[in-house]
Amino acid sequence: MTAEDMTAENTFTTTLGRVVRKLGLLRLGGLVGAILILGFIFAVWSDWLFLKGANLLVLLRYMSTLGMAALGLTVILVVGEIDLSFANLATFTSMFTAVSWIIWGWPVWLSLIVSLAISAGWGLFNAFFVAIVKVPSFIATLGSSTLILGFTLFVSNSKTYSPRETNVDSGELAFFRGLSNQDLPGALEMQVIWLIGFSVIFGIFMSRGVFGFRLRAIGGNEQAATLAKLPVRRYKALAFVIGALMASVSGLLDFAFIGSVQPNPGQSLLFPVFAAVIIGGASLTGGRGTVFGTLMGALLLAVISNGLALMATGPFVRQMFLGTVTIGAVVLDQLSRRRGR
Repeated sequence: MTAEDMTAENTFTTTLGRVVRKLGLLRLGGLVGAILILGFIFAVWSDWLFLKGANLLVLLRYMSTLGMAALGLTVILVVGEIDLSFANLATFTSMFTAVSWIIWGWPVWLSLIVSLAISAGWGLFNAFFVAIVKVPSFIATLGSSTLILGFTLFVSNSKTYSPRETNVDSGELAFFRGLSNQDLPGALEMQVIWLIGFSVIFGIFMSRGVFGFRLRAIGGNEQAATLAKLPVRRYKALAFVIGALMASVSGLLDFAFIGSVQPNPGQSLLFPVFAAVIIGGASLTGGRGTVFGTLMGALLLAVISNGLALMATGPFVRQMFLGTVTIGAVVLDQLSRRRGR
């Protein structure tokens, strides 16, 4: 390759990078604008109840639940895979914690550790079929999602559990409740603090280190990453483990805040989290996704859910709206990918 060819290639690469960054900034700017516009509309329609401090705290707590699970899913999508089992896994780990603590008499700290270990193992279980057996991640995790739901119903015996209604140790109950219930300034929810902490960690590793670069390289072109001798299988396994752990942490913190857990399918978490990540700029084809975009997507979904709840539209309207937003997010992803090309 001549010096002129190398110069032309570098110029093209630099220009392409600028175009991609500009498109990303435009998309994030539009997302922030949509949040502000919808917030104003809901505020007017609710006679400004939407902007009351107590309601904003509820909104932030729901955003935190979505955001923590969405951070894990972002890693999986960036590496070029899909996980449909994380929502049911979040329910299972919460249920396993409840049953092992309340019914089996384990110490709460042991129940939490074993639950998180099961989550990591489930991530490896998904990664084995995806990275080793080469089953498409959509199919593999769809099957594992049904499997983990069956385990949830089996462990729970289809019952609801609440540690406050049992004779568990008061100190352990206070510790567990304290994971999501603390007297913070401004009555801020503890889950928001958890989300901020995880966001900082993910932001550093995704944008400042080799980890994020390799994830994008593998998700953008797996064949090229393999030829470059990147540890593709290891990074895919790590992505599935991170996604599983973050979903479980989100579910456990919700359990600690609410004080009870039901053996319900995790559909209430699955589609909002997917929509938040795609709206935030992650691509279903891999190679693209940011922590800030994911957080903004989670905030938008929280604003929509909270605003519709204040308007007393009923759950069916929220589900219709969520389905529309999810389809719109996928369409937006396809259009932006074509424009990027």
